[in-house]
Amino acid sequence: MSLNWSRRTFLQAAGAGGVGFALAGAIGAAPATADTATDAFATVRSRWATLTSGGSIDAGNPVYVAAIAALNTSTAKYLPLMGTSPGATQLFVDLPLGSNADNVASSFYRLGTLARAYVTPGTAYAGSASVLAAVISGLDFMTASVYSAASGLPPYGYGSWWDWEIGAPQSLLDTANLVYPALTPVQIANYCAAVDHFVPDPTLLLQASGTTVSTGANRLDLCRVAIIRGALGDDASKIAQGVAGISPTLAFTVGAPGSYADGLYADGSFLQHGGTGYTGTYGGVWLGDVVKLMAALNGTPWAVSGPDVGNVFFAATNCFAPVVYNGLMLDSVRGRAIARSGEPDSADGIAAAQNLIILAGGAPDTATATRLRSIAKGWLQRTPADITGSSIATIALAQQVLTDATVPAAPEPQGHSLFPVMGRAVHRRPGWAAAISMNSSRNPFYETDGASNLRGWHTTDGMTYLYLDGDNTQYDDYFWPTVDPYRLPGTTASLLPLTDGQGGAYTGPRPATTWAGGTSDGEYAALGQDLQGPFSTLRAKKSWFCLDDAVVCLGADITCTDDTEVDSVIDNRNLHVSGTNTLTVDGTAQPTTQGWTQTFDQARWAHLDGQAGYVFPGGAHVTALREQRTGAWSAIAKGDATPAATRNYLTLWFDHGTNPVAQDYSYILMPSARLRHVAERAADRDWLHVLANTGDQQGVAVPSRGLTAVNFFAAGTAGPLTASAPTSVLIREHRDGTATICVSDPTRQATALTVTWDRPVRTVLEQPGSLASATTGRSLQLVFGDLTGLAGATQQITVRLH
Repeated sequence: MSLNWSRRTFLQAAGAGGVGFALAGAIGAAPATADTATDAFATVRSRWATLTSGGSIDAGNPVYVAAIAALNTSTAKYLPLMGTSPGATQLFVDLPLGSNADNVASSFYRLGTLARAYVTPGTAYAGSASVLAAVISGLDFMTASVYSAASGLPPYGYGSWWDWEIGAPQSLLDTANLVYPALTPVQIANYCAAVDHFVPDPTLLLQASGTTVSTGANRLDLCRVAIIRGALGDDASKIAQGVAGISPTLAFTVGAPGSYADGLYADGSFLQHGGTGYTGTYGGVWLGDVVKLMAALNGTPWAVSGPDVGNVFFAATNCFAPVVYNGLMLDSVRGRAIARSGEPDSADGIAAAQNLIILAGGAPDTATATRLRSIAKGWLQRTPADITGSSIATIALAQQVLTDATVPAAPEPQGHSLFPVMGRAVHRRPGWAAAISMNSSRNPFYETDGASNLRGWHTTDGMTYLYLDGDNTQYDDYFWPTVDPYRLPGTTASLLPLTDGQGGAYTGPRPATTWAGGTSDGEYAALGQDLQGPFSTLRAKKSWFCLDDAVVCLGADITCTDDTEVDSVIDNRNLHVSGTNTLTVDGTAQPTTQGWTQTFDQARWAHLDGQAGYVFPGGAHVTALREQRTGAWSAIAKGDATPAATRNYLTLWFDHGTNPVAQDYSYILMPSARLRHVAERAADRDWLHVLANTGDQQGVAVPSRGLTAVNFFAAGTAGPLTASAPTSVLIREHRDGTATICVSDPTRQATALTVTWDRPVRTVLEQPGSLASATTGRSLQLVFGDLTGLAGATQQITVRLH
């Protein structure tokens, strides 16, 4: 889709008497002419300075007090640590250079902090000649021998290539741009030459292991370097080089069946590092870079354009919006960032809101702009984080929507979002959301860089994240350093001891299984996973059937020979510092003392006050445990100095014993449900019919909802449904006499598929192109052609019933 950019003001001044984040014309400006082209470099520099610093804020507005104070504190800390006397080998006395690449990037980052203090109204250092001199002398020092061709270093430097090709040059360029008026042509040339040495081509990653093509977020980060370097040095060719590199990342990634190339997919998935679902971090970087560069370049000779620009707006509402809940970026799409105390889910959520606000300034129509701002406003109002603790630039952007009475705050949406490419799903209902994380031969067990997310082994073994309006800090309150990593909620896992970072790599490891995903009509869903335990002999089939007020969870064929216990975890709730929420089992309140544990034989239901209810059809053998767990971030992310903490937990699980053979389970998860509602559901024997729960098929029928759904892990029959090959089928019968049938191929291997529904059907009303034929009458037979190239996408058919 090609967008026709209209003339508009990019960002309106913030309310509350402040100038806010005014950046007139950055998106939607008139196309550049020969007369205005000569000012284009200055335009890009000015816009970028505002995007990185916040611009001419009203320092008297109380909302900036904390951020200005933080900037003052950091500047007062860094200035005394600087030293560029003759013979110095490092810029900051506590950041030795020569072997630690992170210290190179950190040195430039600190200079950027000083520069922001210099240009920001209201700081103790605003307009300070001494701070300006320190910034420039620091840039000169770093680019004279440390970060320069004269250093004799290859483009990837030493240590991590990222520090040399992304971290260091971005901070260098942002800093130089902020103090541009005080720089000499020679200094600018030196800084540009340094960047050119380490980033000669944004389409390439230069590493010790060899040169590769840059992709996804890394490509956008490198393009940003090239574009801002070009603006700094009045070099149109460099800007054009960066813009040319952006275009391929805006197109939907299309790979062969089983592929896991980096980038944005048509189903809303975002992959990075060989198949990891990374919407929340790498995807956030991609979106942030795209929208800021679009804003800075529009109306200049280098405006980002082309048929795929519309995909950025698609991504905002179909890729990012579904994975933010009450201002929190879901941990299921944040990869190894979950293990870093300095990268909370709230920070990634606020960043997403910021990006939507910037993008709204260039929306193709008023409705789109309003929708983006409304979504962002809703997140910012509901986030548990204090927005005043963000950067000045972020606060200024947030102020635009928070103080604009004409922008309504969008509530949390309802429905189901399925991302089969990255093996993730999000089910939303009033007051709660459930996010499910799966793996397959396309998506790794977990990712670690050897330093962080060291115990993420089971995070994609069907982990079921439960977000509640009444508990909006479940995973943002020391969850990851204190939770039992072998008993993550929703998972089936062997207690076989694993070592920190075991098997960890950017591109794997991954199981050999192919069945992961499901089908959805946008409201309900049938999800499933052929589970292979990480570094284990464990195998199991798992399914989740997502309905209006509950998620029906089935497990079958649970088999393992690890000589250790195998558990399926019903839930594992962080009750925070002192929570002793009452657990009621079959109507009896249980003890609240820490260390209490009990196994219930034939439990029919349980309720955890303020959290959820759990129904066990037919009764189940359930173990409960209350415990205090103490943990430190340093155990899961090396070098994290955040102090250890203790949190209370309540865990419920099915103990399948040691070396189980063909074990199974079933339960109904009822988030935020009242105790009485849970008891009533347990007493209603007709609410749920389990059609099958074996290693070949798992299916349910819920007559009151008109639902029939089956996951076929192998060809066969379950209830009224028969399939000729592995597939996922969900049927909903409606009161108007129609039915919607959703079918998908989660394996991506079906070259042909026939689905038969033993139900009288009069006629087919709507069908997808993948349907080769449909036979109606006393039953419905659907014959599909080759589904291997559809990436597990849902195929929807609407029929008229007899």
